[in-house]
Amino acid sequence: MTLAFRRWTRPSVKVGTRLHTPCGVVEILSLTSCTEEALTTDDAVRAGYRDLAALRKDLARRSTGELVRIAFRYAGADPRRALAQESALSEGDAEAIAKRLDALDSRSRRGPWTRRALALVAQSPGVPARRLAEETGCAMPLFKTDMRKLGALGLTTSLAVGYRLSARGEAFLARDQR
Repeated sequence: MTLAFRRWTRPSVKVGTRLHTPCGVVEILSLTSCTEEALTTDDAVRAGYRDLAALRKDLARRSTGELVRIAFRYAGADPRRALAQESALSEGDAEAIAKRLDALDSRSRRGPWTRRALALVAQSPGVPARRLAEETGCAMPLFKTDMRKLGALGLTTSLAVGYRLSARGEAFLARDQR
């Protein structure tokens, strides 16, 4: 796949943006307004559809917004996966993680949250994010943003439902609680 088509009322990515996907990192190469009439079978196939009719059927599910043709390229494996698998942390690694978590906590309006979130995920793997957000008293969108920050550090892994600590997260939490 090298194309995607979306209807946007406002753009959600910019050219040059790198996105983490289940398949790896993709880089946005171009964003172009287009019309459904201008779509081709080649566009559909490059976007992962079996044919043009399937692409149009999918686009019909959302009829509002400007149709945008998004060209992208595979930019490599998601580095968070390799980070998440690291279970042996050096003292320097642990200190660097602690420093990053302390920085996230210090910038938060609601005070320290990182270690509490890690402990909660450790105790509740696979629990729906909504329940975890309620347990922390945090609004769902903010909770998910926070979890993405921990995932970017390789400390948590998103599951189909909920989260779990990664090997790196487990190693850090064990070391940090000493």
